[in-house]
Amino acid sequence: MMHQKNFFYRNSLSIVLITMMLIFWVGQFFTGWKTENKELAEQGQSLMSFCQYLGSGHFIQATFENWESEFLQMMLYILLTVSLRQKGSSESKSLEEKEDVDRDPVPHRDAPWPVRKGGVWLKIYNHSLSLAFGILFLVSFSLHFYGSYRDYNAEQIMKNKPVLTTGDYFFESRFWFESFQNWQSEFLAVASIVILSILLREKGSPESKPVDMPHNQTP
Repeated sequence: MMHQKNFFYRNSLSIVLITMMLIFWVGQFFTGWKTENKELAEQGQSLMSFCQYLGSGHFIQATFENWESEFLQMMLYILLTVSLRQKGSSESKSLEEKEDVDRDPVPHRDAPWPVRKGGVWLKIYNHSLSLAFGILFLVSFSLHFYGSYRDYNAEQIMKNKPVLTTGDYFFESRFWFESFQNWQSEFLAVASIVILSILLREKGSPESKPVDMPHNQTP
C-alpha cells in the first residue's frame, strides 16, 4: 500500500483530474486545428499553423465556452446547497440537524489567516469559494465572448459578408446558443447525481451514501 506521506497519495485526486483535463485539452486542440484547417481549405483560404490556431477565435471560443459553464455550475451549486435540501441524497445537508459547515468560525492557531484576522477579511472568506468560481465564470464568459466574436467575424469575412461590432454580437443568437447548450447540460449532470445518489451507491466514494443506508435517509 502506498505510504500516506507519499506526495501522489496525498494529492492523487487533483493530479489525476488535472492530467485528464490536459490530455483531453490537447486532444481538443489537435482535432479542432484539423477541423478548422479542413474548413479553411474548402474555402480556399490559407491553413493555420499550430501557433496561429492557438490564438484563433475558434480555439478560444471552444475552450472557454466549456469552462464558463463548469464554473457557473459549481458557483450556483455551492450557493444552492447552502439553503436547499434533497431528502435521501448524498449531496444534500441534513434536513433537521445543523452541520459543521453552518457553525460560526472560531479563531485558533491553525485557522486560516482571515479567520484569525476577522472583520471584512472574514466576511469575504466566508464566501470565498463561491466568489472564486464567480470570478472564474466571468473571466471565462468574457473570453468565450471574445473568441466567439472573432470566430464569427472571421467566417463573415470569408463569406464576404459584413462583420458585427462587439455590441451587436452580444445580442447575436449564435453566442447565446453556445452558452445555453452548455449551461443546460451542466445542470442536468448536477441534478442527476443529486437524484441518483438517493437510490444508487458506490462503495468507497464520498459522493455516495453508505451502501446499507436507507434510501429515504439524508446523510
